[in-house]
Amino acid sequence: MSKEKYASEADLEKKQSNAEDAKSDQKADTKADDLKKEKNSEKKIEEKLVKIQEENKNLEDKFLRSQAEMQNMQIRYNNERAQLIKYESQSLAKDVLPSMDNLERALKTEVDDEASKQLKKGVQMTLDALVKAMKDHGISEIDAEGAQFDPNLHQAVQTVDAENEEQKDHVVQVLQKGYLYKDRTLRPAMVVVAQ
Repeated sequence: MSKEKYASEADLEKKQSNAEDAKSDQKADTKADDLKKEKNSEKKIEEKLVKIQEENKNLEDKFLRSQAEMQNMQIRYNNERAQLIKYESQSLAKDVLPSMDNLERALKTEVDDEASKQLKKGVQMTLDALVKAMKDHGISEIDAEGAQFDPNLHQAVQTVDAENEEQKDHVVQVLQKGYLYKDRTLRPAMVVVAQ
């Protein structure tokens, strides 16, 4: 019996050893599965991280672009506003110029009696006040008589033959005065040019 006992104990130990080996194999398999799952999980996390970083980069780019666009809009707005302020009196000045022309024509009229002379003096004073107000607001007369013709400042309505080479392409007569408003031509001078 002792042999049987030893045999059964040996079998039992073998079975226990096999069971332990199976358990350790199973544990090893489980650990391997756990490692695979962990690696897959890490891969998924890394992929998500990369995706989130790309989205973050895209959102940051969009944000920076929108910020730049807002700054550009602000700059454009400020420039347009400055232009409006700078040239705000332009339309008023254009409307006043014909009245100034009429006053200048009235002053060219010859007068004999004292009442007419007083009237002419009043017209001169009115014209002088208008000219001063225009200068105070940045409106100046274009100096055209004898100047070289400039299509930005002069409008040639007639040409005449030049008396000499120096007179060629120069203004010989001003038919209507021209005016500048700051750095813009408000109205070009109507001139006769020598050719």
